[in-house]
Parts: sequence; structure tokens; C-alpha cells
Amino acid sequence: MQTLSQKMQSEIASTISKQEALEILQGKTNFLETIQKANVERQKYFSNKVRIHILDNIKNGHCPEDCGYCAQRKNANSGIENYSLKPSEEIFEDAKKAKENGAYRFCVVTAGTGPNDKYVDSLAFTIERISKELGLKVCLSAGLLDSTKAEKFKAAGLDRYNHNLNTSEQHYGEICTTHTFKDRLNTLEAVNGAEIGICSGIIVGMGETLSDIVEVAFTLKRLNVISIPINFFIPVAGHAIKNPNLLNPELCLRILSVFRLVNPDSEIRIGAGREGHLRSLQSLGLYVANSLFVSGYLNVMGDDAKETIQMILDTGFVPETDGDFSLEDFMNEHLYSKENIEAMYKYKKN
Repeated sequence: MQTLSQKMQSEIASTISKQEALEILQGKTNFLETIQKANVERQKYFSNKVRIHILDNIKNGHCPEDCGYCAQRKNANSGIENYSLKPSEEIFEDAKKAKENGAYRFCVVTAGTGPNDKYVDSLAFTIERISKELGLKVCLSAGLLDSTKAEKFKAAGLDRYNHNLNTSEQHYGEICTTHTFKDRLNTLEAVNGAEIGICSGIIVGMGETLSDIVEVAFTLKRLNVISIPINFFIPVAGHAIKNPNLLNPELCLRILSVFRLVNPDSEIRIGAGREGHLRSLQSLGLYVANSLFVSGYLNVMGDDAKETIQMILDTGFVPETDGDFSLEDFMNEHLYSKENIEAMYKYKKN
């Protein structure tokens, strides 16, 4: 039986070598020229479209894993609310709201090592309903899977399964001890075997080296991952990352560019931390990435859908949303409209 890496070699080659990728991250290349080079590949495969993803955290806390970056990890004492798996109807209603807010894909996330048989059946039922009744693509992130569970999700119509590598194999033991890097690869093998699209990415800023980042980019290329979220570490209360890296907008954009140039035809998503780490250069990231999350992340708030869609439009890109979503409200509303301007006067008559 062929392994994932043997079966899924992409026909689209990387446009840079490992050494060239490292030099980009080291700041040895011209910044704007690097962005432009990445944009050429982005335009080639995704034109001017930006896919919008909305997360739904359907089970929070009660997690036995010790992933150092996570507010839900065991013994974190992070102050988050713990709750069991949401009822199917509530998840379905969340999906409807996501569709109304322009989601291209609805991302369902649950805490824990992996779903038991009861959870698999419940989630499969909900996924099938969302897919059939709403016509909305679904991505599930539920931890470790075997082939049997993956096949059940495939039968329910699951579009993609997310299971991030998070960091390089060499660095993995520094961020988690309750499971291994190989455990994560085994889950990707099971997902691929069920012919579900693989979503897997990285969290940058957890004490890794620049070489670790390069290694992850090329590992994802070897696995031919079609959807790659690039998350930037958010220092949530109770985290256990010993030496977080100092991130700045230029480095973040260079990282996005490396992942695009190594994985030219993959969906590159600006994930958690874009608001705080890319700051005023968020829109520049759209020239490299063709996808982003809106309305926050697992346990941290982020820019809402309206604000993010406006940024996409202002930058000259087009939101790739659900087919029933209308952009009319965003095209017609303006900060200095007649309805808004009087409320903005600094000095008013008594």
C-alpha cells in the first residue's frame, strides 16, 4: 500500500528551494519583490478571489492533551468557558449564520484527542445536514482519526478535514508531549485514504527556528496538502510556550510568501493572529494568501465578517463567498454617507 507521500506528489513544483526559502525568512531578499513573486503564483491559481472561512468551536475545554499553545489544554487554567459538544441543531443554526455572513466554508472544531464513535455519528449526521440543506462546504477539525472514522465522515459529505502539523517534527516535543508528530501524520494518512481534502498548517511563533518553518512548508508540499492555514501564535492565558518568537508584519508576510512559493497551487489561509501580528499590513497579505478566517478563532475574538469583507474589497480583491450571499450592503455603505456624517461632527450646536 502506498503511503500518503507516495500517492499525493503534486504535479505543480515548488518555485523555490529550501535554501531560497530560508533566505527569504532571513530578510536577504527584497521585501516587495518577494511579495510580487508570491503574488504571481497566487494569481495564477486563484486569480483575485479570497475565500472566507468561519470557525465554530462546538466543544470547548475538557481536553486531555497538553498542546502548549492552546487555551483548552489540560491544566491550562486559562479562564475559558468549558462546554460539552453542542447539540446538532445549534451547530446547524451556526452554519446558517455563517452562510449569511458570506462563508465559503464552515469550519467545525472540537476539543479533545479525537472523537469517540458516538461523537463521530453525531457529527456525521450534522455534517450531512449542513451539506445537503444549506449547500455549504464543511471542514472538520476533531483531532486524531483512524480510517474507519474518516470513512464515516466521507460518507456524510465532509469536504475537508483539518489537522495541523503546527510545527516541525524536530520541534514537536517542545510544544506537546501527549501525542507525537507521527500521530498527526497517521491521521493525515487516514483522511487521505478516505479521499477527503486535507487541511493542515502551522502555528508560527512558538520558539521554532526559521529552518523549522521552512521544514513545515516543504513537508506540507510533500503531502500535497490542498489547504494550508498559517496561524501566528497568540499568547493566551495559561499557555505553556517557553520562548515565544517576536513576530512583526514583515516577517509574517515573508512567511506567507514562503508557503505560497513552496505550495503554489494550495489554498494559503491567513489564520489566527493576523489582526495583532500583521496589523496595518493585513491587506498586503491578500496579495499572497487567497483565504482567511473571519469572526475570530477558537478562543480569541478577531475582525468581524463585515470589516474583513470591506478590507478585501478595498484591496481590489473579490470575496469568494457562498453563492447566495450578496455584497450589496458592503458596496453601498460608506463611512461618510449622509446617514453617518452628522454623528461624526467633533463640535455641534447645543
